[in-house]
Amino acid sequence: MKKVFLCLSFASLIGTAFAQNDSSSYDNRAAFAPDFYTDNGNSYRSAVGAPGPDYWQNRADYNIDVKLDTTAKRIDGSVQINYTNNSPDNLPYVWLYVEQNIYREDSRSVAATDVVGNMRRYAAPVYTQGDELKSVSVTLNGKTFHPKYVVSDTRLQILLPEALKAKGGKLQINIDYGFKIPEKGTDRMGRLLTKNGWIYELAQWYPRMCVYDDVEGWNTLPYLGAGEFYLEYGNFNYSITAPSNLIIAGSGTLQNPTEVLTASQQQKLAQAKNSDATVTVHSLQDVLSGKDRLNKKELTWKFQCLNTRDVAWAASKAFIWDAARIKMHSGKIILGQSVYPEDSKPIWDSSTYFTKRSIELNSYWHDFPYPVATNVAGIVGGMEYPGIVFCDWKESSAAEFWFVTEHEFGHNWFPMLVGSNERKYAWMDEGFNTFTNFVNSRIFNNGAYNNEPDKYKVAKRFFSKREEPLMTIPDVIQPYTLADVGYYRPAVGLLILRDVILGHDRFDYAFKKYINDWAYKHPTPYDFFHAMDNGAGEDLTWFWRGWFYNTWNVDQAVKGVKYESDSSSLVTIENIGKMPLPVKIKIEEENGKVTNLQLPVEIWQRGAVWTFRVNTTSKIKEVTLDPEHEYPDTNPENNLWKE
Repeated sequence: MKKVFLCLSFASLIGTAFAQNDSSSYDNRAAFAPDFYTDNGNSYRSAVGAPGPDYWQNRADYNIDVKLDTTAKRIDGSVQINYTNNSPDNLPYVWLYVEQNIYREDSRSVAATDVVGNMRRYAAPVYTQGDELKSVSVTLNGKTFHPKYVVSDTRLQILLPEALKAKGGKLQINIDYGFKIPEKGTDRMGRLLTKNGWIYELAQWYPRMCVYDDVEGWNTLPYLGAGEFYLEYGNFNYSITAPSNLIIAGSGTLQNPTEVLTASQQQKLAQAKNSDATVTVHSLQDVLSGKDRLNKKELTWKFQCLNTRDVAWAASKAFIWDAARIKMHSGKIILGQSVYPEDSKPIWDSSTYFTKRSIELNSYWHDFPYPVATNVAGIVGGMEYPGIVFCDWKESSAAEFWFVTEHEFGHNWFPMLVGSNERKYAWMDEGFNTFTNFVNSRIFNNGAYNNEPDKYKVAKRFFSKREEPLMTIPDVIQPYTLADVGYYRPAVGLLILRDVILGHDRFDYAFKKYINDWAYKHPTPYDFFHAMDNGAGEDLTWFWRGWFYNTWNVDQAVKGVKYESDSSSLVTIENIGKMPLPVKIKIEEENGKVTNLQLPVEIWQRGAVWTFRVNTTSKIKEVTLDPEHEYPDTNPENNLWKE
């Protein structure tokens, strides 16, 4: 009897859990395959998704001095890089980026940019000579050399006279250089002529070190436009000499305010540092009169930004300047400020308030990493740099302006604080950042500007035949899928993890720990996956495989209802899409009773069809899957069953 009972029980399980519908594309063995992680943890990167005991990264400290020539529209100057090789390898050469070369007529970007389409945003309509290197020297072991060097598109290789020693070797690189400032700079920098003068937004404006890491050695992917940046951390001291009628804003802290600001500007700036209300530091009247400035021909503005991967700055005589304090979740206070032309009013009047609130809300995850946050109006539609962002000078609505402001400042967490390789993995900065934007916009202004997408409306676009996996290099992503692949699909995936799979407490703990562990360091995708698995205590490899490495669609369906007795009903559901996810169900009975259930993803481990028992007190009137529309289900019509 015992053997017979076991066989009958097993047969009933086959009918319940192993059933497969020919209409389903789901493959449970592929979804839950055990071989997702191909490498074990090591002393550099642990299996729990944190830096290991022997983790290392190299360091680059910069001293930069340039002069802005507003007549010739160019900058000239010098950069000194103090480079420390903390790796276990001796380095016979070093690689740097010279990214102004993207604007040369013979650049790879020019050759690889199509003549029509969305990628034209990265095109150079007017060519320059790129980075004009006037002198390159290195100091190694107390001796100075003028080494051989090779410029290869946007990369510069310096061949050292002797290898830079491992585990602490020091190298000083000195480069004199200059370049013509392009008017349209691949949607990341440039200059704009406004009613009251030119606005200059300077980025990728100095030769800078490529990353040497334990994953790929030298990271030297060329700058083509779509792929952004991957940089070493260090301290920056930089100065800009310019005509005295210009206001200059830059990454970090202004070191010499008494030398470049009027007494009135200093007083108002001090007031702003203690004010929740926006304080005008340099007004439109000041711009038009031209009197609120020091009586000198030129001024040298000196800035310092510590433990950062980059710096950028902006300059204009047209700038209105206002500021206010920002108080983060930790209680720490920093300065928020905005600079913008008369042409940008009235919508830019809200800029400092939007800056303040976006950072205060996002500090839930981690403190903003810089002492000053500056929003700049100019030709760039939206681009982020440490402590400073460039946003469109002509925003169309308050909602759009809120989104671009919080999005660009959100990048100060990803990838400025958590230094992922955004030239390879757009989702690790754009996707993470869009996710936190959605979370913040649920709260800000009572959700009035919430731009979280309707997941049913974007579902077919997310999983169309031309859609690409999230693990696609930005320069490979097609222009028509860039928004989804880089931004929205990874963000929606993280919302699903937080709202449904893990819940807010488990997700937030793991995500915050990932941020804290990798602050000012270089995580890989696998570090993130490991960190979330371990921090949340959940094997999520089925999710990473389906959502990040594939474009598996979501389609859950109700197949039917059967009644066992007056108090027991059987509900059968099916996973028609390739992507397994937990199931949220709302069951309404004729007598008004409502039952809400969540079934774990494990119900799909043995097949595409699942039948479960529900205790009922009357006939079932409706069964609804995903009642809160949290999944991008490609066929929501089969989510509903009615008697």
